[in-house]
Amino acid sequence: MAQKDALGRYGEELAVRTLVAAGYQLLDRNWRCRQGEIDIVAFDGHTLVICEVKTRSGLAFGSPAAAVDKRKLARLHRLAAAWLATHDVRCIEIRIDVIAILCRRGAPQIEHLVGVG
Repeated sequence: MAQKDALGRYGEELAVRTLVAAGYQLLDRNWRCRQGEIDIVAFDGHTLVICEVKTRSGLAFGSPAAAVDKRKLARLHRLAAAWLATHDVRCIEIRIDVIAILCRRGAPQIEHLVGVG
């Protein structure tokens, strides 16, 4: 389990670097409440972005992005509402993004899916 946790932390760090390099303003990481956890909260201009990070070392269980199904998206929407209820942030729009990272041989493959749900 420690190896899986380390892979997840590595993936989240890569995701943060990807978002910051793209000009996003990081607001929160690993925010938790009773309903679950948001990996990354950021601003993309005036849009609040709730970002789910999925990191895998192989494709035996499918692509990393495939793990974000309708049920997970519904949870992310509830978590976004909970985050907004506890933070004094004004935004025009809210968006759910997924950063899917595949770490096999060589450099990690990073895919940023914008507005998935």
